[in-house]
Amino acid sequence: MLRRLLLTAAVSATAALSSVPAATAAGTPSGAPGVSLVPVVSPSGPSTAFTGGPSSPLSAAAYRAVLPALMPPPARPDDSADRLTVTVHGAGDGADGTFELECHPAGGTHPHAAEACARLDRMTTWGKDTFAPVPPDSMCTMVYGGPATAHVTGTWAGRPVDARYDRSNGCEISRWNALEPVLPGARP
Repeated sequence: MLRRLLLTAAVSATAALSSVPAATAAGTPSGAPGVSLVPVVSPSGPSTAFTGGPSSPLSAAAYRAVLPALMPPPARPDDSADRLTVTVHGAGDGADGTFELECHPAGGTHPHAAEACARLDRMTTWGKDTFAPVPPDSMCTMVYGGPATAHVTGTWAGRPVDARYDRSNGCEISRWNALEPVLPGARP
């Protein structure tokens, strides 16, 4: 999954870099004749290189100045695994507790690890936060879904996660339900 996300990011960066008019190399605007972004295939895999003029490459500093703005920071090796800690209170029916969820491969102490990992994989979309809170300007029904609360922490898709869930209104209930079976089914 992480490999797929990185490949998508590389393709997106290549497309974005080819349309960046303000990048410079040795004081030459990238819009100047002869300056382009060239795909390169090497033994380590495909990559992209800048060229300035017919055969002079852009400086590595110019390349590094443009690339970080377009690519997410790389995950540290110890954070690259998809591991979450799910703490649930007030859900009842024995669903309360703290569970470890590991994905790719599925494991941990979560009672439905394989299903939870599959659900998270389906929800994960490049450029969207899988665990995003309800936007503050949302119009939500005033329906109380019960006292259940949850806190999800860890790393997902190479990104840190620290999300809180409750069932205090219609929007929060929908957000909770969308994450089932990572979060347990809760009844009001």
